[in-house]
Amino acid sequence: MSFVWPGMLLLLLLIPAFILLYLRIQQRRRRMVANYESLGFAAGSTPGTRRHIPPILFLAGLGILIFAMARPQAVVSLPRIEGTVILAFDVSGSMAADDMQPNRMEAAKVAAQDFVLRQPPTVLLGVVAFSDSGIAVQQPTNAQEDVLGAINRLSPQRGTSLGNGLLAAINTIVTSGEETNYYSNLTPMPTAVPTPMPQGTFTSAVIVLLTDGENNEEPDPLTIAQAATDLGIRIYTVGIGSAAGAVLNIEGFNIHSRLDEPMLQQLSLMTGGTYYNAESQEDLINIYDNLDPQLVIKPEEMEITPLFAGMSIFILLIGGACSLLWFGRLP
Repeated sequence: MSFVWPGMLLLLLLIPAFILLYLRIQQRRRRMVANYESLGFAAGSTPGTRRHIPPILFLAGLGILIFAMARPQAVVSLPRIEGTVILAFDVSGSMAADDMQPNRMEAAKVAAQDFVLRQPPTVLLGVVAFSDSGIAVQQPTNAQEDVLGAINRLSPQRGTSLGNGLLAAINTIVTSGEETNYYSNLTPMPTAVPTPMPQGTFTSAVIVLLTDGENNEEPDPLTIAQAATDLGIRIYTVGIGSAAGAVLNIEGFNIHSRLDEPMLQQLSLMTGGTYYNAESQEDLINIYDNLDPQLVIKPEEMEITPLFAGMSIFILLIGGACSLLWFGRLP
């Protein structure tokens, strides 16, 4: 437990002082009773130990109230409905093709940005970039401005490995909340195979794969898609480009690049997802409609001042009620 205003705890030193003051008052009262009895006056009936209960309750309530004034914070496990969407971006060289205006990469960004802005706060959004390997750009978060900033930083790089892109996306889901590498222009390390998890563990998570589907690197994306299926992760594929394709000039070579729809359709079909074409951006809204959010329990640090403040007021009221009922006065 931590405190926002720990200095307020020094006021707890007043509690022992109040206890000493109360004991001194009781001692003086006993002397006065003894003096009356020595003069031949009857002291009357005494309330016994019951008279100490209201002051004890008042001191306990005061101590808890001072504790609340320090604004305590604690890690509390809170339930909430949550889903996770990982936007996996193809940043290979073929994404610079201009069969979509101004090019495939920019068209993918527009489709993704529109999707991000339509999501409610209960959906965590993450970003993965892949070319010949995959790397996490943004860990899952509900801060849309962070996700949009990560998308804007993307630019075409090298070859295409759909398998590594899916691996990076799966790892991002599995290790959500842990520290990871971030997107840069440096040559990334090969993506590690995700740690095996029980089947169906991540049914509230989906991967949105934005790519032209032209896979030319290992591993086999269909093998990785099977691993996603086992974990309960659905893959929604978004085709960027046209079936006719476009000619790219890369390092003096003319390369014809076209959208590989059959591959993307097979990936989505295997995992229970859906294939979309980026030209129909409004269809991407259906991805959230098919998301299956789950109730999750997450530990979060939060201020628990109201809990202690309410407890102190309750104890003070009990002490006051006891004093009024028994003695007709407040202590």
